[in-house]
Amino acid sequence: MPSEIHDLLIDNDQGSPTLILAHGAGAPMDSDFMQAVTERLATAGVCVVRFEFPYMAGRRVDGKKRGPNSAKVLEATWREVIAQVCDARDLTAAQIVIGGKSMGGRIASMIADDTDVAGLVCLGYPFHPTGKPEKLRTEHLEAITTPSLCLQGTRDPFGKLEEVEGYTLSEHFQVTWLEDGDHSFKPRKRSGRTLEQNLDEACGAILTFLEKRTPLDRAVS
Repeated sequence: MPSEIHDLLIDNDQGSPTLILAHGAGAPMDSDFMQAVTERLATAGVCVVRFEFPYMAGRRVDGKKRGPNSAKVLEATWREVIAQVCDARDLTAAQIVIGGKSMGGRIASMIADDTDVAGLVCLGYPFHPTGKPEKLRTEHLEAITTPSLCLQGTRDPFGKLEEVEGYTLSEHFQVTWLEDGDHSFKPRKRSGRTLEQNLDEACGAILTFLEKRTPLDRAVS
């Protein structure tokens, strides 16, 4: 059992496979983005589990904004949550896919190989801080062996298409591009695309990935 029990938000508790998602640095597990993704996946038969890192959980209690915890605490929280979900759903880590929005997905990517999970899903990976393309956060992605899917907007300020195409990434880390999307996949009106279209495409790609890693109980319509 994990040393710290975290409050979990579970959508479609009877669903399969199980996907654990962590939030980004500045928004909680029930942000509009997290809700939109979760609802699409849960409707398609996936059990989606969400949780909050300690700093965000504290903000929910007292309303005070805090910066993210240290990487050590964030990674430890991820490991604890994986253990908690495995215990609660009678699963092994090899039956679970982990990931999340921006920072949540980044931290998941840093512990994925060590935890032997079935796969990794990153929703807008922060390849570098905004405005600082030289400060790459990709070293571990060059050697990652966990099957990974990264959904990325083509104009994401944390890693645009033309930037990411020049990176050396593991063959196991596959990037799927969402046309004209920003860090939350939102396109500009002039692009002719809509946020709904990009979210639908992103979730469709996730469902295909999940079915390969941990087959769905029923066909996705």
